[in-house]
Amino acid sequence: MPVIQQNVSLQSFNSLALPAEAEFFCTVRDRAELRAALQFAHSRQLVVTPIGGGSNIVLAANLSGLVVHMDLRGVSHRAVGRVIEVTFAAGENWHQQVQSCLEQGWYGMENLALIPGSMGAAPIQNIGAYGVELSDLFVSLNAIDKLSGEAVEFDRAACQFGYRDSVFKNAARDRYLIVDITLGLTTQPQINIQYPALQAAVNQHVRSAAEIGPELVSAMVCQIRRQKLPDPELIPNAGSFFKNPLVTRAQTDALLQRYPQMPHYAQADGDSKIPAAWLIEQCGFRGAVRGAVGVHDRQALVLVNLGGGNGAELLELAAELCDAVKQRFAIELEIEPRVYGAD
Repeated sequence: MPVIQQNVSLQSFNSLALPAEAEFFCTVRDRAELRAALQFAHSRQLVVTPIGGGSNIVLAANLSGLVVHMDLRGVSHRAVGRVIEVTFAAGENWHQQVQSCLEQGWYGMENLALIPGSMGAAPIQNIGAYGVELSDLFVSLNAIDKLSGEAVEFDRAACQFGYRDSVFKNAARDRYLIVDITLGLTTQPQINIQYPALQAAVNQHVRSAAEIGPELVSAMVCQIRRQKLPDPELIPNAGSFFKNPLVTRAQTDALLQRYPQMPHYAQADGDSKIPAAWLIEQCGFRGAVRGAVGVHDRQALVLVNLGGGNGAELLELAAELCDAVKQRFAIELEIEPRVYGAD
């Protein structure tokens, strides 16, 4: 049985360092502890809220019920033809496992280096960066149904992955606790440097394509991310605060008439992805400060806690940004992190 505590501060459990308390709190390190925690919650009719690395949540108020810190550990693998299927327990750190797999000679995750958070949280929003998404590597995951306590396996189709989206943000929202995920990696590198900034960084370090390896790709991704994004340990933040909006071809064409230099990336369905950071910058918010919260001065997509900020202040700033972008561009921005405690 895990230790159940009452009225526990969650400030150190979210990368925005926002103040909030859990009515009940426990850390689980294996499935037996997880099931015991669920039994405790069910016996008292408590809502169960899982947290992992806390890098994709906004705590706007105290959380009632039981907050379960998912700290399950362990990594295993098996060879399936030319693919290495690696299973990661939910509490394993994402970036540490990217580096570990590189050291093992298992490739595919290198473009996703330095993304904060835990393995179990990664499928929920289908994390992605520099031309690769989790769904490109995904094999399956195991989860526990919060209501029945039963183990359930999801394959790629069942997860209904989309851009920063999955079934766990929609039909299966708040129903399952992910305990492990399995990714399909390869011992033969398949280099992907189509993303312009990544390609430029890599090309500065090699003379020919033959010199490009997964380790270099990972190193360049880390370099770019460190240049653009603040370290949450130094400046509390949750990474990208808004999704890059998808707009129709007609809307894209109309915007390009007004803003010929607008960056845009065509999608397979004909829509275009517009960088949310560019939209926010055009509205003059990069580096903006509102009390104890603000917009990062190097990356307008990142909202930061400058010290002593709370969730309500942060969401007020986010709403101000959304209103400005909507008024100027007729584009709705969508918050990427999960918000807890807002009305």
